[in-house]
Amino acid sequence: MQHHPSLIKNYAAPPFEAVRGAGLYLYDAADKAYLDFGSGIAVTAVGHSHPTWVAAMQAQTAELVHCSNLYGIAGQKRLADRLVQKIGPGRTLFCNSGAEANEALLKLARLCGAKRTADPTKPNPYKVVTALNSFHGRTFGGMAATPQAKIQNGFHPMLPGFAHAELNNIDSFEAAIDADTAAVFIESIQGEGGIYPAENSFLQELRALCDERQVLLMLDEVQCGIGRTGEFLAYQTSGIQPDAVGMAKGLGGGFPIGAIWVAEAHAEAFQPGSHGTTFGGSPLAACAANTVLDIIEQAQLLEKVQQQSIAWHQDLQQLASQFPDCIKTVRGRGYMVGLELQVSNLEVTQLAREKGLLIVPAGNNTIRLLPALIAEPEQLAESVHILERVFQQIHAESST
Repeated sequence: MQHHPSLIKNYAAPPFEAVRGAGLYLYDAADKAYLDFGSGIAVTAVGHSHPTWVAAMQAQTAELVHCSNLYGIAGQKRLADRLVQKIGPGRTLFCNSGAEANEALLKLARLCGAKRTADPTKPNPYKVVTALNSFHGRTFGGMAATPQAKIQNGFHPMLPGFAHAELNNIDSFEAAIDADTAAVFIESIQGEGGIYPAENSFLQELRALCDERQVLLMLDEVQCGIGRTGEFLAYQTSGIQPDAVGMAKGLGGGFPIGAIWVAEAHAEAFQPGSHGTTFGGSPLAACAANTVLDIIEQAQLLEKVQQQSIAWHQDLQQLASQFPDCIKTVRGRGYMVGLELQVSNLEVTQLAREKGLLIVPAGNNTIRLLPALIAEPEQLAESVHILERVFQQIHAESST
């Protein structure tokens, strides 16, 4: 397909036009079905057009879609209570996307840095330390937090106040934190960068370091959260408690919503006038997120992801052993897996699509597999079979 003449060309030309979805499958205009292991980039957590989600959204649309945060919203309060229950004592703030959630966290860092300054003659701590290879969005704050030239090119000068350190290297973070630092901000699993998990031991060391230096530890769970790893949030296997967390993508199951959770000790940082959003946490957005949580809980999807991903990961590792000339390594947890390749990830993405499987390229020549949490063993196995055919074709063509 070509770019539509009325659309700006900030995305690559689309390979097909998506017209409908059902469960794990996305359909094009010719009604060809694709096994969707991109999930709208980790968004459709309970699949396309889940009947429970559709019915709840239809009912909410007929009742109240929007009223703004000038008024109380019952569904928003329920959603906030549920997130606090799942994460820990604290408060939540709702917005519309992962980028907005991350911007709110960056504002939180500066607000808390300002509170730390006892001497009014000294500048407030304002710096934020992020990880190399990270991705935190495309706003000016998000770009500055993302040390990647492909994200920043053309938009300099960047917002000042950011330093960068190496993920899973506590010495690197220790060296980057100074007296001007207000927070450390990392992805629990780097998504766009190529599926690099923060190790549990590193998160524990980082928590201790942030406590020692009196800086916030903030986690970006926009892509890796909401059940994708088999825990509600990916960091929860580490046993630590962060100071703040950003969420989005899978939270709404396809409807735009973002959120931050802030620990009780820092929850008073935002006061009336310090932050706001017209659409954040609207009745319809809250309905979408509450229904996603209902489905996750009622269908016990976290447990299913944990159990069913074991055999899937083993099959993917076997695939890597079968095609060492194509696959360098397999990384990830639960239903968030990256295959770092020896061949072009764009070519593999195209060939997989031609054979009926949708996947997402990522950094470091990686492909991402991000099935909906409702994926069953048969669909996980089908994804491996299609990839096997892809690598067989590439291997055969390279041998001729």
